[in-house]
Amino acid sequence: MKKNLLYVLFLIYSLPINAGMISFLNDEDGHTNWQHLANWSGGIFIILLSVTGIMLFLSRRQAHQSNIALKEIRTQLEKRVLERTATLDQYNQLLKDSNRLLEGEITQHKTTTERLRSSETYIADILSSMPLMLISLNKHGRITRWNQKTESITGISSAQALGKDLWETYPAITVTPTQIDHVQSQNQAETIKHSQRGQYHFDITIYPLREQEETGVVILIDDVTENILTANMLVQRDKMSSMGELASTMAHDINFPLECIIKDLSSSLVKLEDSKLKNVKEIQNKLTEASQRGQQVSAIINNLLDFSVSRGGKKQFCSITELINETIDLAKKVITSPSGLKFADIKIECEFEKNIPQIPLFSSEIKQVILSLFRHSCYAISEVKAQKAEPLIRIKIMECYEALWFKIQHNGLGVSKDEQQFIFEPFFTNQSTHSNYDSAKRLSFSYFIITEQHRGQLAITSDIEVGTTFHIQLPLS
Repeated sequence: MKKNLLYVLFLIYSLPINAGMISFLNDEDGHTNWQHLANWSGGIFIILLSVTGIMLFLSRRQAHQSNIALKEIRTQLEKRVLERTATLDQYNQLLKDSNRLLEGEITQHKTTTERLRSSETYIADILSSMPLMLISLNKHGRITRWNQKTESITGISSAQALGKDLWETYPAITVTPTQIDHVQSQNQAETIKHSQRGQYHFDITIYPLREQEETGVVILIDDVTENILTANMLVQRDKMSSMGELASTMAHDINFPLECIIKDLSSSLVKLEDSKLKNVKEIQNKLTEASQRGQQVSAIINNLLDFSVSRGGKKQFCSITELINETIDLAKKVITSPSGLKFADIKIECEFEKNIPQIPLFSSEIKQVILSLFRHSCYAISEVKAQKAEPLIRIKIMECYEALWFKIQHNGLGVSKDEQQFIFEPFFTNQSTHSNYDSAKRLSFSYFIITEQHRGQLAITSDIEVGTTFHIQLPLS
């Protein structure tokens, strides 16, 4: 705007215009015409005032627009300042929250570190005080842990052993480097049983360290000498108890026919002396009965010999129905109750399911189990004072749930609840509350054969007035 005003003034006062003006303001005689000068000056002044007013108006308008723009800029700046302030406040709050969380995490980390340190100390104490020898090795065979039990047995302190080669430090150890390498290569634990018969027994377990920065193995050596000796004593005692029970049962079986033979022979001799051959028929009957009793003794002895010869070996697939039929025939020959009841005089009812599969058995042992149950049944039937019904034994065999089930039921005198508690226990010659229970009625030997030798089950249900049922379950495979 100022440039335009200056341009107008320049035009007014420029030489050509000035020259024209001078000639316009002078009269013909050369004198200045003041009236024209005044009019011209007033016009010029009005023009200048108008231009100035216009310029002022335009300047004011531009200033107003500038003020409006400045206000908008100011408003935007204030808004931005508020936004930045709010953002800073938010950031400050987030920073405070982050600091608070960080403080909590630091506190938790400290707590976790203390717990971890306490756990490490606790685990170290457990490993150190274990009743087993514990030796850990790195992948180079250097000792990294040597607990107190190892120190006490080897006489080598932990300070002397750590970091040293195992076999140089403790040459007497039975673990070989080859076994360690095998465990590390297979990445599987291995158990080694080491013993020197009559002196000591050790169970040695080697564990590979998995997912650790430093790989290696852990060796646990458990001195099980006392446990082995105790277990052997228990096994021997059980064997002696079983053999004692079997011998007692066989003695009952053999004693009765022998007593009958001796009685019949003695009676026959007396009658021979007194009769003078008058009672020949009666003497013949006595001798015939004695001969039958002798055959019974022979059958008992042959059965015992057959059992002793067939012991051991592997299980053979057998037909349980055929085995029971064979045992029935054997029982008719060898079983007679003390009261004189013969097993052959008892009615036998068999209910065998069709297509019974053969199962793996120790046939001679199962035969003895069935024979023992038949003997028990015969004795129980003979103890019934007033026989109301015909002596009866029922045998049922069926297949169910991948197992073979069979029952032997009799209608003789039942077994009381007290007797059921120890009927499957071994016979001991002590003064226990049930030591007077007849050893011939015990079935611990049968229970051992079924449960331990064949992984089956043997149970009894009984009622004094009704009779007894023996339940046997044998797995098919």
